[in-house]
Amino acid sequence: MSEADCPECGAGVDLHDDLEVGEILDCGTCGAELEVLAADPPELDTAPELEEDWGE
Repeated sequence: MSEADCPECGAGVDLHDDLEVGEILDCGTCGAELEVLAADPPELDTAPELEEDWGE
């Protein structure tokens, strides 16, 4: 298991071994949704907000 820093609060986020690019994780400290940008070395960024399309 590896670790990366949360871009929101700077806390360490534990990462599982079969991490995939595009996966969404939650920061256990601040609760931010984080997107995996790279797996090796692990790189995280704040996940994009999904906008509601209201059925359009």
